[in-house]
Amino acid sequence: MKRDIQSFLLYLFGFLLLWEWLRPVEQLTKTNHIEMFIIFILLSFAVTFLRLRWIWRTILKLWFILFSLNQFHYQDGFFQLGWLSSLFGELTNNFGMIFAQNWAGLTNVFRTLLFFILLWLMVYLVRYWLLNRKRIFIFFFMTLIYITVLDTFTLYSANVAIVRTVIEGFAVMGMLTYFRILAKENVTSDSLITRKWMRPLVLMIVFSVIVGIISPKFAPIWPDPVPFLKAAADKGGEDKAGTGVGKVGYGADDSQLGGPFIGDDSVVFQSEAVEKNYWKVETKDHYTGKGWIPSGSTLLRFGGDEVIPVFPIHSRVETRDESAALHHFMDYTHLIYPAGIQRVQFERSYDLEMDSTKEKIIILGFDSTPIAPDSYTVQFKVPKYKASDLRQTSVVDLEQINTDFIRKYTQLPENLPERIKELAETITAGETNWFDKAKAVERHFSSSVFTYDQTNVAVPGENDDYVDQFLFETKIGYCDNFSTSMAVLLRSIGIPTRWVKGYTGGEFLKYSDDERQRPIYEVTNNNAHSWVEVYFPNQGWVPFEPTKGFTNNVSVDFTNEDGTPAAAETTAPVTPVPKKDLEENSSKSKESDTSFTFNGIWLSIITFLDQHWKWILLSFVMAGGAVGIMYRIRGKWIPYLYLVQFRLKKKDENIGKAYLVLLGQLERYGLKRKEDQTLRNYARYIDTFFASREMSKLTDRYEQYLYHQKLPEGSWMESRELWENLIKKTIA
Repeated sequence: MKRDIQSFLLYLFGFLLLWEWLRPVEQLTKTNHIEMFIIFILLSFAVTFLRLRWIWRTILKLWFILFSLNQFHYQDGFFQLGWLSSLFGELTNNFGMIFAQNWAGLTNVFRTLLFFILLWLMVYLVRYWLLNRKRIFIFFFMTLIYITVLDTFTLYSANVAIVRTVIEGFAVMGMLTYFRILAKENVTSDSLITRKWMRPLVLMIVFSVIVGIISPKFAPIWPDPVPFLKAAADKGGEDKAGTGVGKVGYGADDSQLGGPFIGDDSVVFQSEAVEKNYWKVETKDHYTGKGWIPSGSTLLRFGGDEVIPVFPIHSRVETRDESAALHHFMDYTHLIYPAGIQRVQFERSYDLEMDSTKEKIIILGFDSTPIAPDSYTVQFKVPKYKASDLRQTSVVDLEQINTDFIRKYTQLPENLPERIKELAETITAGETNWFDKAKAVERHFSSSVFTYDQTNVAVPGENDDYVDQFLFETKIGYCDNFSTSMAVLLRSIGIPTRWVKGYTGGEFLKYSDDERQRPIYEVTNNNAHSWVEVYFPNQGWVPFEPTKGFTNNVSVDFTNEDGTPAAAETTAPVTPVPKKDLEENSSKSKESDTSFTFNGIWLSIITFLDQHWKWILLSFVMAGGAVGIMYRIRGKWIPYLYLVQFRLKKKDENIGKAYLVLLGQLERYGLKRKEDQTLRNYARYIDTFFASREMSKLTDRYEQYLYHQKLPEGSWMESRELWENLIKKTIA
């Protein structure tokens, strides 16, 4: 019965340690029904503890696995055996995919089965370590590493898990040590001995845990790596929730802005056009205090050859017709288009569906499902605005602008800090019209107090407003920070504004091969960008560029009809600066700055790992293989190190350490000393094996040193030859 109680306690702690491996799985992966896997582990330990015959243990586990597969993946009842034929067919197909190395093609049913098999093996290993070897330190240590790595590099919080694991690990290791001592000393366990051992063990664990909890903790030196590693989720994916952190690129979810990102040179498309253009994807109109969401959705469907029903440029604005050809390299099903788009031409006949709120246009195939064409041509109008016309709007004219329209595009959260509006009024003081106010706000962000940075960017806390934090606290950010802040500032003083997402013009690649010789620009994820559009009743939506270091290609004529300047400010379109260039300029300026940031070092490390992970993985595999081989043949090369080490030693006392080294080498060679064997008997055994008297002579010298702690002067020099001869015999 005592044996069963001991086994029960060991199994219990083994189960708890293995459970710690499953706790993060449901949070960090798409694995559901995690409770079934926990029950399977419990069942596996239970049938082993009850000492059922192996055949019954196997039947019970297989039954549970089949039952779980049926519950997870099949509609038929468990006893309706028709689903088994489907299961076996699926398993056959998956084994074929394994042989074909098509790992991505493995089905969820097969992945679930593999997970059960993995847990089965883990339970067996834990049982073997606990009952046979009575050692669990390696598994306990790996469990701690597992949960601490997840706590550091993922969203999983292991604060409580670490405490649980320490308690479980110390308890089971203490029990195993107790059982090993009993077995080694051939002592019969009784309740008194058990209490004498367990009481200090419990007190030690409780004391260690309490001290660890109440002790002061140093603040982390390195920045939190989670925002950087979340780049693996790739913000460039349309279907993934945007969190404001990750890799640079287009993402559909902007409800939570903020945080750093890393660069991405992946090519999105190439454009063949007369000049660089800002390329739109969608707009957002509702600011939440943390980011942007659309206020609603109204879908319009129309033919690909029809005029695109986006908000038009006002008829009073002078325009010229242009076209551009886009060649896609990513499977985006949305249209990427310039402002003023009129029509789009595809190689095939596609329909289009536009969300009129976001002006996001989806391309539909023949079966009305979204499709990603390789290329298309857009026809659009390029406006040339006049400052004199833009300055005509100074107040809201309800005859020109609908009340609902004003409410929609001046919306702000009720809890928006009042100091944002006060700042907007201060910036625009003295300006009498919307255009000059917008330009004043745009110029405000070119001040030296604001810094463009993609890494040292804050994530707003639960009680922080995204814009308020940027304007008054951090003043460090990238396009999302600048554009959102300008939109909110203008809205706070009643000017209709919306937030726009898309891409800057990209990098010049080459000239086209046709007779037109038009420049071709390459647009990557690094060119993903956001900016602002301000509404003027007599002009339409006009783009503004508040992000420091960027300039859009909007043409504004600042002269009057008689040719005199309309204002002191005269500007000409400037080639937009993409994010990649800005990163390079920013890095150059940082090189000249003597300030040191851990964020920059961390970003460099993550970027290097992201770009070279295959070679790094291969290097680790090769290094691991080399270490494994060296460990396996350690008996061949370690003796040479010992020979060099002791050849340089002169003191007679070295015989003690050298003799122990020799015993270890003989054991590696295969001449293991028995537990109850004396040194003299063992020395005779070695001499018989090697047909010599060297081991006995060396043992006499060692025992003389061991018992008298003194040797005649020069004894080590005489003994070293015996020692070296024996070492060399183990190498041959």
